[in-house]
Amino acid sequence: MDEDATAGYREPCAQCAVVNWGISEEGRFYCMSCHNVIERTIEVVDLSVTGSSNRLKSIAKGPRTSKEERGYTWLVCEGFQFILKNQADALLRLGVDPNVKEVLCQMWRLYLQKSQQAYTSDRLRGSRFRPLNIDSDSDCATESSIVSERESNLSSFSEIDSDCSGSADERTRRRRNRLMSMRKTLALVHLALVWSREALTLSDLLRLVRDGHVPYLNAYEQFPEEMKLSGNKSSVFNTKSIPSHRLVHKVAQSLVLVLELPAFPPIGPESLLHPAMLSMRYLTDANLPDGLHRWVCRLMERPQKSKRDPSPALPRHDVQAAAHIIVTMKLIFGLDDHTEWELSNKVTPHDPSENLFSFRRWFRLMGAALGRAEQKRDRDMARKQWKPKKPIFLRRKLACSAMKTKRISEQLQMCFEKLSSSPAGVQDVGLSSFRFCWGDEDGSNGPSLHHMKLDGVLSLEDDVLTPLNSSYWHPGLRCCKLMHCQGSALGHYPEFEPSLPRSFVWVLRLFSFLLDVEPCYLFQEVLEVERRLVGSRLPGQRNKRRLRNRTGKEEKQQEERS
Repeated sequence: MDEDATAGYREPCAQCAVVNWGISEEGRFYCMSCHNVIERTIEVVDLSVTGSSNRLKSIAKGPRTSKEERGYTWLVCEGFQFILKNQADALLRLGVDPNVKEVLCQMWRLYLQKSQQAYTSDRLRGSRFRPLNIDSDSDCATESSIVSERESNLSSFSEIDSDCSGSADERTRRRRNRLMSMRKTLALVHLALVWSREALTLSDLLRLVRDGHVPYLNAYEQFPEEMKLSGNKSSVFNTKSIPSHRLVHKVAQSLVLVLELPAFPPIGPESLLHPAMLSMRYLTDANLPDGLHRWVCRLMERPQKSKRDPSPALPRHDVQAAAHIIVTMKLIFGLDDHTEWELSNKVTPHDPSENLFSFRRWFRLMGAALGRAEQKRDRDMARKQWKPKKPIFLRRKLACSAMKTKRISEQLQMCFEKLSSSPAGVQDVGLSSFRFCWGDEDGSNGPSLHHMKLDGVLSLEDDVLTPLNSSYWHPGLRCCKLMHCQGSALGHYPEFEPSLPRSFVWVLRLFSFLLDVEPCYLFQEVLEVERRLVGSRLPGQRNKRRLRNRTGKEEKQQEERS
């Protein structure tokens, strides 16, 4: 029987080069000389079973893939849970308190319960990733491997909308806002850090993400082999950029409302997360005198207006500390393109041994260091490898061309590295909370000005130190109530920026670089601080305007009556 079945196959054996084929019980061809088994198969009928229950064994040609190699069915929330675990473990390796991981776990469970994905009797079924059918030759096999089932219909996970229109775009946007995203993983981690009162601000967290110490970009590459990822729904794990400080804080604030968290625990002045301690850190990084910290703390001690909003607000300690420093510099130095230079001219004739702080000297020293740091940041960002090592292919036929392109790019990169004799990637540097290093040591950015005195810009009046600058300028402090202005990231900063003093704009740029935020974002926080300081007259002005309007109406009514 074997001779009849193998008569049409006369290829020599690859091992012994003999044409002597046989067929095993499973229907596979094997060499009867060296017992080498090949992939060629044949359909055979099992005659050991009588009657009509003869079993036809169809052995497909090609490599086999076991069920374990195809993976298992898993939910999307399981993938995000794995990413959150890796992010928490990365923070623990960096020295964060282990309590942060416990708090993050509780918040994640609360999120799953609020979204009715787990820990509830009325659980909703979400999107699932099915095992891949690798044996199928269809180009759309990867697309059909994902079954999108009924999605959550919770309105609390959508952003606050002014009008509830029934358009398709509106429904699509709301449905997208309900889903878990990579941006929400950073928001949950930030909430856990704030709730644990850990001395790690949001700007520090985003810097760790940007430097690759906390997994975010291409975090799906760390998934286990059993969690196969493919198809259109896999794009939810694919990230091409790092979100900004403003976006992560906005998402975290929305999660506070969704999770119905109570008010955040207060922090004392001795905590490293307190704005007073953060201001000392930012003053040191900006190479400003230590004596300026006392004035910043006095500004923070000013009474603040109580907010009527009962919902707990997520504090922005880092941005608030930087805004208080900028307002303090405006109070002492002016930052109006005139006062700071006049004060510097008064300090210049003094003896250098008096160690008087000069704004002009600090501006020149800091400007050169800031320019070099910005160039280094742009160069490192250009060298950073943004493409994933394991890309996600929505269609199988695109994988071959993509892998070919990847091999060519890797070969070109190796050639460029040999020609330039320097690595193309970003070199790993030690972790530090500071952007600059000041002192006389090798590798520092310049001499330290921390020991300088502010006696040249202060005067003693009635045994009280008072700044020589007697004026204070500020832009319009009235809040804009237009919806497109409140939701915009830029606000009115593009309109104000051309008319603002250049020294003030430069200081905004400096502290925006230290915190890695947009200047417009920091400018809005500066306006909030100024509203608390000099905005007490605004309510009276509004009442006065209303009184004038009401008086005008009464005059018109009297004229009509007469």
